[in-house]
Amino acid sequence: MKIKTKLTFGVGSLFLMIFLLAALSGWYVNRLKKDTANILTANYNTLLYAKNMLLALEEIPVEKTAFTSFEVNLDKQRKNVTEVGEQQTTNAIAKHFLQLKDKPLDVTVVSSIRKDIALLMEQNMTAISRKSILADHTAEHAILVISFAGALCFIIAFILLVNLPSNIADPIARLTASIRQIAGLNYKERIDLQSSGEFTELAASFNSMAEKLEEYAESKLEKILKEKKRIESLVDNMRDPVIGFDEDRRVIFVNEEALRITNLHKDQLLGRSALAVSEENDLARDIFKDLFVPAANREKNAIKIYADDRESYFEKDVIDINVLQTGELEPKLIGQVVILKNITPFKELDLAKTNFIGTVSHEFKTPIAAIQMGVQLLENEQIGPLNTEQLTLLNGIKDDSSRLLQITGELLNMTQVESGSIQINLHATEIQPIIEYAVMANQFAANQKNIHFAIEIAPTVKSIIADNEKTAWVLTNFLSNAVRYSYEDSVIHIAVENIGLKTRFIVKDNGQGIEAKYLEKIFARYFRVPGSKKGGTGLGLSISKEFIEAQGGEIGVESDYGAGSSFYFSLRSVASNEK
Repeated sequence: MKIKTKLTFGVGSLFLMIFLLAALSGWYVNRLKKDTANILTANYNTLLYAKNMLLALEEIPVEKTAFTSFEVNLDKQRKNVTEVGEQQTTNAIAKHFLQLKDKPLDVTVVSSIRKDIALLMEQNMTAISRKSILADHTAEHAILVISFAGALCFIIAFILLVNLPSNIADPIARLTASIRQIAGLNYKERIDLQSSGEFTELAASFNSMAEKLEEYAESKLEKILKEKKRIESLVDNMRDPVIGFDEDRRVIFVNEEALRITNLHKDQLLGRSALAVSEENDLARDIFKDLFVPAANREKNAIKIYADDRESYFEKDVIDINVLQTGELEPKLIGQVVILKNITPFKELDLAKTNFIGTVSHEFKTPIAAIQMGVQLLENEQIGPLNTEQLTLLNGIKDDSSRLLQITGELLNMTQVESGSIQINLHATEIQPIIEYAVMANQFAANQKNIHFAIEIAPTVKSIIADNEKTAWVLTNFLSNAVRYSYEDSVIHIAVENIGLKTRFIVKDNGQGIEAKYLEKIFARYFRVPGSKKGGTGLGLSISKEFIEAQGGEIGVESDYGAGSSFYFSLRSVASNEK
């Protein structure tokens, strides 16, 4: 039976029974109404007329209007004859009443009338009793029939309540559960519905679909297994260590190269969580720590690992695998892959480059110093006067040698930074000598452009914890850049202020400024703002950053393009108990 037919039959039967119950109730109520109305109109009125005739009979000897009252009630009774024998009794009363009119004082006639009225009342009282019994029977029959009809309605409604929802909901629930099994790739799921109609057809369609999906999956299984083995072989033969994790950060594959450098066995990794492995192995902890860090906050730092009988360097790359599943709107993380790229040859080349630059820069210092000494001797007038062209050439040689000496110094500083051999000597250092040194070193260049230095030191600032040589070098570099990029006849502001437990040095110029898109790159090595004046190597700010951070400080820049720039660095202030 179809669902629509079931619903129509069930609801229609219930509606029919309710209509039948209402009809029976109305019919029996109407019968009871007729029975009670018959008693009132037929018998009760006769009793009322009889009572009035008795009262009038008692008043006849003394009241002449009593005859009229008696006759009026007698006429009403004649019109209300309803019971068997009532007509004869009414006629007898009328006969005796005529006799009473002729002989008003005849006691025998009065007695006959009383007897006739009593008989009339008795006849109606008997009729009332009989009709009351009949009404009781009608009421009892009505209660029985209505109760039976109500019970039948209740049974039908209860059967519908128990069976109809389950007949509709249970197949839907079973079908929903089976669909979830299919969605979970369980293509062996089948559904068996014993009912007929739409659900049987739906079950047949579902089973047909599941069977076809199962055939399709089995036909592709061999190919999938082959591709899986191929991918595993590719991963195992990669020269870079590779470790794969599922969405719960459990190791699902690892190649031989990763096992070799970590000195672990497969059973120590496969199927285990990254946290469990990290607790047992320090190297694994360094490799796995970025798995729990958001991609935007991961740092690509080289990891030093003893491998191939030497210290090797590996660059770690953590790749999140996100897949947009069918029917979904947002991609879902299904795993992560850690790839360690061996950068040891590049590190060795970089170290060789650094050593070469350091050696060459150191060797350059001697001839450059000799050139500067020769320039100083030529400038001495005691040796002999020089003409204008000779002075011009000499100034050019002097400028070039100074620039070469500056570049050489920056290259030597860079080699210290790259080799990690920066020597930092932190101690309590007064601020005033650092500022005086930096100003004096740049005073000549500032005078050439008629630039003035405005120094503002907060009264509470006295000393800092710093390497005075490295700090003076950074401040000198800031002032040198400020002089180079400031306009003539301008002012360079040098401010020193306290910010919490640190002291901040600020150098503000009034030059062109730096565009916002270059601010993040300004401290990168060899970076120079496009279109800027020539003369720098692009190493000064990079070395300044290394020097300040090596002292535990912070360095930065703020710029309003077209209105100048403010370079600053902060170092720890000397506490009162350290003085």
